[in-house]
Order: sequence, then C-alpha cells, then structure tokens
Amino acid sequence: MSIIIHEALRAYIDPLTEHEFTALERSILTEGCRDALVCWGEILIDGHNRYAICQRHNLPYNIVQNDNFSNIEDVQLWMIDNHLGRRSVTDFQRGMLALRKKEIVLARMKAQEEQAPSANAESEVAVPIVKPTQSRQEIARLAGISSNAVVQIEKIQKAAAPELVQAVRDGTISISAAAAIASLSNEDQVAAVAGGRKELQQAARQVREKVREQKAPAKPVAAEASAPAAMEGRQDSTSSNVSNADELNSLRQQVLHLQTENSELLSQIAALKAQLAG
Repeated sequence: MSIIIHEALRAYIDPLTEHEFTALERSILTEGCRDALVCWGEILIDGHNRYAICQRHNLPYNIVQNDNFSNIEDVQLWMIDNHLGRRSVTDFQRGMLALRKKEIVLARMKAQEEQAPSANAESEVAVPIVKPTQSRQEIARLAGISSNAVVQIEKIQKAAAPELVQAVRDGTISISAAAAIASLSNEDQVAAVAGGRKELQQAARQVREKVREQKAPAKPVAAEASAPAAMEGRQDSTSSNVSNADELNSLRQQVLHLQTENSELLSQIAALKAQLAG
C-alpha cells in the first residue's frame, strides 16, 4: 500500500537527534525493521524515522492499521500518549508533549461549549460538558516531571528563541537554566547559544544573580525606611526633654523671685512695727 506523510503530524513530535537517528539506522541495518509502522488509513502516524531509513536502504517493513480515530486531533492525542510512554523521551520533551495535549483538550472543551447551546435547544435536555482539570500538577503527573519543571517549560515555550529551545532539546542546557535565559532579549539568547555550553551557563548565572539582587534590597529598604522614623522619635524625645528642662528652670526662677519679694515684704513690715512702737 502507499503511505502518505502528513507533514503536520511528522512535525508534531520532536525529531530524533543526529546521534539517535544514526543509532536507529545502525540497528535496522543489523536486525531489520522489527517494529511495524502504524497507519491511519494511508497516513503514517508512527514510525516516520523507521520508514525513512527503510526507504533509504530499500528494506522491507510491516504495517498495522489503527482505525480508532475520528479526526486528526484523535491522532495527535494518541501520538502524544504513545511518545510519553517511551523511556527515551527527555523531561523537556515530556513537558512539551503534555502541554500540547492540554492545548488540544482545552480547544475541544471550547468547541463543546460553543456547540452545546444549539444541541441543548434541540433536545431540551441539558447535556453536561465534562471539563477535565488541567492544573500544572496534573500536567506534571502526566509528563512524569515536577510542577516546577512544568512552569519552567511553559516559560521556555512562550519566551525562548528557537535556538535556545533547540539547545534544551539537544541537552546542551538544562530546563531551569533555559527558563532563566528566556527572560533575556532574543538577541542575547541567540548570542548565548552561539557561545556554547559555558556561555549559556554564565548567562543563566547572571540572570539568577540579578534576580537575587532585585529581591535582596527589600529588607534593607524596610530597615532604612524605619530609620528616619526612629530618628524622628529620638529627636522628638530629645525636644520633649529640652522643653521640660526649660519649664523647670523657669519655675525655679519664679520661686526664687517670690522668695526675694517675700523677704523684702517681711523687712518692710518689721520696720513699720518699729516706727509704731517708738
């Protein structure tokens, strides 16, 4: 039978690295194509690399049919689950596959919601729409990776330059380091990739240090902000003490003045008594 290569499906799954393709080719040349190709009708849905190697060397291969699909989205979901079950898939690839599955599921949910009103109007019976939760924890569980890794892969998916994504796929840089570098401009990302592993590691380290520096001033700033208030408190206290001392001195002076006046009055009274007695 003729085999049709669906370009969108072939590009849907990350291709093998040069080393992996060479190893597979060596195995097929030695042992033959042991695993059958899987087709949906005439469309090849699994075994693209095996098919390419067999075609190159004119080697025989077997085909099995899988007709349990209603549309291309069913095929994509099957391909994702099929690849997630393989041990050779990296953590980054697992995360990307799980996120792609999330996109398909969410698109289906949206389509169901849009079609639900007309369907319900005809049947006059409410048809519940099943909404599977697509939390990061569930995506992580599906991919077999941590929730933190899912967050980092989402950041790479949204902000990383193609060159940086390829570096992660090739294993040149870790997921966490790539997520850090993805915060840089595309030009800086490409330059870091061009510099090789050491340059990528250095760029990731600089980004992390910058983030730490931005977070570090938070506490000192609070301390500095409280310092003027404390100084004002001390100044107010000092001013209050000075004011109290001035008032005390003023009272003392008034007492001395009154005592002097009292003495003078007593002297005058004594003089008047002496005159009267004479």
